[in-house]
Amino acid sequence: MSDYAIKIDKITKTYNMYAKPTDRFKEALDPRRKSYHDLFYALKDVDIHVKKGEMIGFIGENGSGKSTMLKIITGVLTPTSGSIEIEGKISALLELGSGFNPEYSGYDNIYLNGMVLGFSKEEIDEMVDDIITFADIGDHLYQPVKTYSSGMFVRLAFAVAINVDPDILIIDEALAVGDLEFQLKCMDKFTEIKNSGKTILFVSHDINSVRRFCDRVYWLKNGEVIEEGDVMDVSSNYENFLKKKSIKTIDTERAKQTDQENTVPDIVEVNSAVLLNSDLSPVEIVEQDQKVIVKINYTVKRESIKNPVCGVAIRTVDNHYVCGLNTLLDKVTIPWEQGENTFYIEYEKMSLLTGEYYFDIAFFEEHATVPLEYKTKYLKMFISGQYTGEGIVILDHEWKDTIK
Repeated sequence: MSDYAIKIDKITKTYNMYAKPTDRFKEALDPRRKSYHDLFYALKDVDIHVKKGEMIGFIGENGSGKSTMLKIITGVLTPTSGSIEIEGKISALLELGSGFNPEYSGYDNIYLNGMVLGFSKEEIDEMVDDIITFADIGDHLYQPVKTYSSGMFVRLAFAVAINVDPDILIIDEALAVGDLEFQLKCMDKFTEIKNSGKTILFVSHDINSVRRFCDRVYWLKNGEVIEEGDVMDVSSNYENFLKKKSIKTIDTERAKQTDQENTVPDIVEVNSAVLLNSDLSPVEIVEQDQKVIVKINYTVKRESIKNPVCGVAIRTVDNHYVCGLNTLLDKVTIPWEQGENTFYIEYEKMSLLTGEYYFDIAFFEEHATVPLEYKTKYLKMFISGQYTGEGIVILDHEWKDTIK
C-alpha cells in the first residue's frame, strides 16, 4: 500500500429487490428457503486504484454507482463482496453537515465531526481556530445548529470538512458553496489542498471541471467501470455517449419523414461522402485545426435542373447547427452531368472543440429552397485535441495587454 491511498478490488454491492412488501416476509418464513427477490447490482466487480497525491475524477449518469462507491470508501456502506484498502484519514464533501447534531452548538459539532472522522480531541484543538476563521459565522458558532440559516449551516459544514487536514478528500459536486466571497475562499482552500499533494476523489456532472482538475478519470455505468484512463479521452467518450442518448427516436423518425416529404425523387442521388486529410487519405478522427476535405460523389439523373446548388452542414450529435455552407452563397458552380459526378468542399482549419459531429449533404434547385436530395447525418467526424476552450468552436484569438 506504500504508493497507494486507495485500493479497491472486485467490489460488489447488491440489494435484494422485492416486487411486493409481503415477499420479504414470505422469504424469511419459507421453510424451503425459497427466494422471492431479484438482485440489484449497485456496483459489480469494480476495481479502482488511486495513488497518493492523485486527483481522480468519477463521471457517470445518475444511478451509475458513484454515490454507492463513495459511501463504501467512507465506511457508510459495507460491500457485499470484494476488498478495499485505505491508507490515511478521509474527509468528505458529500451531504454537507449530515453528521451534525441540530441540538448542539456549531462549536460542539466541530468536535463531534472531527471525532467521527477519526481525529483525537488534541488534534481537533489544533484545527479548531482555522475552522472557526474559515466559517466566519460570528457568535452564531455558539448557538444550536438548528437555529442556523441554510447559508450559515453550509459554511460551517464546509469549513469542518475542508480544514481537518485529511489525507484523502472526497468531493461530490460541492467545490464551493455560499456567497461569492465564501466561494472564492473555498476555491483558495481547495487549491491549497491540491497543491499540497493530498489525494482527492472528485465526482461531478460538470465535465469541464473534471478536465480542469483531474489527473485520471473513471467512467461508471450501471455499477461497472466502463472506461478508465486519460481525462480527455474518457470524458470525450462519455460526453459523446450522453449526446447520442439524448437523440430520441422520434427525432430520427421526424428527420426521415421530412426527407421523404421534401425530396424530389429521381433527380440526383448522393452515393457517398468521405472525409479526407490534406494528403487526400480517408480519415475519421480529425486533429483540431487540421485541414479537412469532404469528397461528395453523386449521380445526376436529370440534367435539366438549372443552376443546382450543393449544401453541406455540420451539426453536433444532439443536432445543434454548427456551420451550414452552400454553393449559391459562395457563387460556385457544381458539376452536373448525366451520371456520376464528384465535388469537394475544403475546410482549411477545422477549429471545432473535441467531440463528435455529423455532416448533412444536400442538393437544391437554384434558389437553395427546394431540396432535390437531403441526407441527414450522412457523415460522421470525430475531433481530437486538447482542452483549449469551451462551447463549439475555437476562434482565432490572441490575448494582449495593449492594442497598437
